[in-house]
Amino acid sequence: MNALTTPVCVMLGINVPVVQAPIGSATTPALAGAVSAAGGLGTLALTWVSAPEARRLVRQTRQLTDRPFAVNLVLDFPVDDVLSACLGERVPIVSTFWGDPAPVSARIHEAGALHLHTVASVREARQALNAGVDVIVAQGCEAGGHVRGETTTMALVPAVADAAGHVPVIAAGGIGDGRGLAAVLALGAQAGWIGTRFLTAFEADTHEVYRRCLAGASEIDTVLTGCFDGGWPGAPHRVLRNTTVRDWEAAGRPESPHRPGEGDIVAIDPHEGPRLRYHHAIPTRKASGDLGAMALYAGQSAVLAGTPAPAAQIVAAIAQQAAGIAAPAATTMAGHP
Repeated sequence: MNALTTPVCVMLGINVPVVQAPIGSATTPALAGAVSAAGGLGTLALTWVSAPEARRLVRQTRQLTDRPFAVNLVLDFPVDDVLSACLGERVPIVSTFWGDPAPVSARIHEAGALHLHTVASVREARQALNAGVDVIVAQGCEAGGHVRGETTTMALVPAVADAAGHVPVIAAGGIGDGRGLAAVLALGAQAGWIGTRFLTAFEADTHEVYRRCLAGASEIDTVLTGCFDGGWPGAPHRVLRNTTVRDWEAAGRPESPHRPGEGDIVAIDPHEGPRLRYHHAIPTRKASGDLGAMALYAGQSAVLAGTPAPAAQIVAAIAQQAAGIAAPAATTMAGHP
């Protein structure tokens, strides 16, 4: 057991309180497996795959690590078949988002898995607690990708931790390095949920154009918007401000179907086919076209995304930096009762 081990680490079977967020199509078995093998918790995002594909991805991940990993499902979509497939494969951890966790929590527990659920308010946290979830993920609005609420991580995490009582809380939103992890641990969280930094992992399915955009981003280059709503309407999301966003904003943010360039094919994905402007898909590694005009999800921690690196190296660097901060703090507190 190391200095960063928290009760949720013990519960989840991980060594360090680093959780790889479910970063949509960028997640791969290689990424989830590498994060878990390094002592963190890797996650597969499986909402938009078929049940057979979910089984294949789970089995592939299991071949890469004997450590626990999670699958993530967005409850705003029909996921019953995929959930059944995952539980049939005996995945140890299921995380859910954007919906009522109550209808699925009993199924998850009956299969012997742990249930994590992401919330954006104390009210949602209490609903999740009433549903019997095992861990609450508190998502601040600094987070990249789809964002549930408007409260910052700094304010949300301690409020949710107070409401959660003995149920562990994981913090999400704006955590890009060990300093952020140490900060949320001090706020009452027991782990950090990190997405943007892992978009630059070697194992992530992100195109080089996307990686270059992240590498050049500052802390003010993201926007919380509804621009890329194709395929998931009504779900705000934080992205890098690009040509699609700028042109839409300049036009006065008109609603569909009156947005600039609506219906344009901006890219081709070899697996999914044409990608239209305003679709919620990201530029994956083998996509081609005007990739910089696609949805480039990123949190406000994009300025900390750093250079591409192996996922294991990212986990180790975050944990080492956080431990270096936590150790002196613990020594100081011990010397000054």
